[in-house]
Amino acid sequence: MDLKSVLKLLTEKVGVSGDERDASEAAAELLKRYAENVEIDSFGNVTGFVRSHDPDAETLMLDAHIDRIGMIVTYIDDGGFVKMGSVGGTDLRIMPAQSVTIHGKRKVTGVISTLPPHVSDDRSKVAEIGELAIDVGMTREQAKKCISLGDRITINSDFRELAGNRVSAPAVDDRSGVCAILAALEMLKKRKLKYNIAVSFSAQEETGERGVKQTAFRIRPDRAIAVDVSFGRTPDSEPRDTAELGSGVMIGFSAALDREMSESLKKTAEEKEIPFTIEVMPSNTGTNADSIAVSAGGVRCCTLSFPIRYMHTPTETVDIGDIEATARLICEYAGGEENA
Repeated sequence: MDLKSVLKLLTEKVGVSGDERDASEAAAELLKRYAENVEIDSFGNVTGFVRSHDPDAETLMLDAHIDRIGMIVTYIDDGGFVKMGSVGGTDLRIMPAQSVTIHGKRKVTGVISTLPPHVSDDRSKVAEIGELAIDVGMTREQAKKCISLGDRITINSDFRELAGNRVSAPAVDDRSGVCAILAALEMLKKRKLKYNIAVSFSAQEETGERGVKQTAFRIRPDRAIAVDVSFGRTPDSEPRDTAELGSGVMIGFSAALDREMSESLKKTAEEKEIPFTIEVMPSNTGTNADSIAVSAGGVRCCTLSFPIRYMHTPTETVDIGDIEATARLICEYAGGEENA
């Protein structure tokens, strides 16, 4: 699998939380290469199944969320400026003067208005989302013809290849997790399965892990792996709270996770010489694993992550090798010997 091409395809889809349809449809088409009974439910969740030949096999759920952060239109003022609210944890520090697209009746390009520094009383103040407005160059009457309340908004950014094996793009969180699962399924085509695999590309993680609550309850897996991103090291970060890009998969340990699964994944990575680090999350994980683990009668659950830089911005940066290491670990955990 060409991971860069798949990641580029997925990150170019809009799919802001609550309006994931275009991203879900793209992910579903990719999943159909590996799984059966692929469908998109009324909430935007994508599910599919790969069956083991072992009649006693447990069900392993592999989940990554398909939604991304963004904004939503809340009001159009008398001057034609568009007001907005956050959908997910948008980094407000980067918002002023950004170029954006409003996904209305047609795509409308605008810029987030900001005072020039020459006339600003406090250049260090971070504006609240309700204080910002988008200049679309229209009157209120013109804007209302193509923009409706509730339309989603994204910051304009492109997929960029950086040096080495690194790329920068919007929605790396968590379209890269979707890529890792698809790559693992590609690898597993050559292996006998230890588990029945249920795949979930879930909606609305960024707004409260809402979609996976439904898929986990419906699937009722025996165990699950939530694949997501974590914090990559930058010059201003704490080494104990981050991981270097290129250091491999991050195996989660937490009070919210199943210790046996964490240890088993760690042992597998060691035996198969898959690069990894340990990610300790003392209480909750902040991922879909928190909801999966307490679904129905309870699910044994672990997280696999990989570090990205600049999370929740339009320039999230990832090392493709870390996605591949995550896929390899999933394959080794879920797969037995090679098919004859």
